Amino acid sequence: MVSKTNQGRKLRPYKAISLFSGAMGLDLGLEKTGRFEILACVEIEKSVCDTIRANRNAGRLHNDLRVYEGDVTDFDPLSILADCGLKPGELDLLIGGPPCQSFSTAGRRRTVQDPRGTLLWQFLRYVELIKPRFFLMENVRGLLSAALRHRPLAERPERGGVPLDADEMPGSVVRLFAEDLQRVAGSPYHMDCFEVNAVNYGAPQLRERAFFIGNRYGALVDFPNPTHGNPTSSDEATLFSGSTSLLPWRTLGDAIKNMEDCGDVLMDFSPRKKSFLSLVPPGSNWRSLPKKLQQESMGSAWFAKGGRSGWWRRLSYDLPCPTLVTMPNHASTSLCHPAEVRALSLKEYAAIQEFPPEWEFFGTPAQQYAQVGNAVPVRLGEVAGTVISDSLDRLSEREWQPYPDFPSRYRVVYVQSHVRTRQWFKQGKTFVWDDGGENEHAMYEPPHTLRRVSAI
Repeated sequence: MVSKTNQGRKLRPYKAISLFSGAMGLDLGLEKTGRFEILACVEIEKSVCDTIRANRNAGRLHNDLRVYEGDVTDFDPLSILADCGLKPGELDLLIGGPPCQSFSTAGRRRTVQDPRGTLLWQFLRYVELIKPRFFLMENVRGLLSAALRHRPLAERPERGGVPLDADEMPGSVVRLFAEDLQRVAGSPYHMDCFEVNAVNYGAPQLRERAFFIGNRYGALVDFPNPTHGNPTSSDEATLFSGSTSLLPWRTLGDAIKNMEDCGDVLMDFSPRKKSFLSLVPPGSNWRSLPKKLQQESMGSAWFAKGGRSGWWRRLSYDLPCPTLVTMPNHASTSLCHPAEVRALSLKEYAAIQEFPPEWEFFGTPAQQYAQVGNAVPVRLGEVAGTVISDSLDRLSEREWQPYPDFPSRYRVVYVQSHVRTRQWFKQGKTFVWDDGGENEHAMYEPPHTLRRVSAI
């Protein structure tokens, strides 16, 4: 890998180790900056490790990348560090995304009965033993509001229940993690947490993530303001940058419309599902079906509250893609191609996540879709990598001397992570997004909260 230069000075690549690596979306983003070398990765799934090894052997990853196949709890962090020729304190960056299903707001949250035994705290164990200069942990945005103990809605104070205990309060998971991070032996770590959306940085997909960036030098880091936005909402650009310089959001069409070959791996809809989807125009969903078919096809979900916009959804070329899920062919979270009555293919999935076109995936079709659907968008990894490498460069110029004013609190920074691109239904009227049309009737107003900082 050729290092970038700064004013004629060659910048060294920083060394990183990856945990819970998955299909390497985050890692690829970091390497795309030209500033990082991933020395080792730890991943439990065999099919994912096969993907990593095959792409390494094909020259798409660092030639000497060490792949540790197994549970992170079964490995000695110091042995992995020694295998990479490093001692505690010498690693520049530790990265990872601990599995996050229990924290996601997309499904039913589960209680964290013993938080220090979870994979979130395993990441902290590696931080404590390896003592990296920086760490980057990513997760679902719902982690920031997750409670250690979940109380059913019917038993909460607003429904007549007793006040919430401390471990039932929103954000108690992150607060405990932050408390334990402060107790890490040796140099104290500062941590900044960012709520961001990939679409705001040029990815063709709506995808909210939380990034936790820590360092042991007291450095304050910041995620940049969005570079992309709704091209019809000039007010949004003005609020962010004082000008209308935001680039337009990249769309599903930008990612896949000109793809001549969609590939051979396709988890498609059943004939029954296709019979309903064939009646839905591109840019619409279940609300375009006759009422009788709505009830027949959705069952009890038809009576549920909420938008249910994913049911029998046909996508639009002119909008960013909704968040990719691990399986595109579910009725309630369908990702149906705009021009064809079929699910998005694996190759299209990979293009939306911005994997390199030549990147290969291994395992069953379901495993391959899961690898791509669970990945961090490469674009977000690149943005985070730029933020961290810039901070490392400044510290290197200071000869790794900590900053004198160590921050007293950890920060949570919201950077317009919640993005809504269009309306589906309002006051009894169904809105069908017409690619190439004006569509003002289906647009939301620009967001009012663009950046907000709070303390843990």
